[in-house]
Amino acid sequence: MAGKFVITQNAKKQYYFCLQASNGQAILQSEGYAAMSGCKNGIESVRKNSASEGRFEKKKAKDGRHYFVLKAGNGQVIGQSQMYKSEGSCDNGIASVQKNAGDAKVDDKS
Repeated sequence: MAGKFVITQNAKKQYYFCLQASNGQAILQSEGYAAMSGCKNGIESVRKNSASEGRFEKKKAKDGRHYFVLKAGNGQVIGQSQMYKSEGSCDNGIASVQKNAGDAKVDDKS
């Protein structure tokens, strides 16, 4: 089973996507989009930019947990990971995005 992008919509009618690994674990969450077209463009941007290791930026939260963001060529953040206890786990999360994003199906639950 491959990973998938799950599209949802919140109460404010904003669209979000979440890239899930093959085990169903969330590995990358988007910002909110006003239109479905923007959300779909965001998914395509993840597919394109996740192939480049240089587009990932690792960060550390104030509480010491690690996370990463994926950025587009213009520097805009496309998505953010969950929080990880270790840098190694964060690295594994990046590898999972790189492995799953390219051929992940889209599951529209909006």
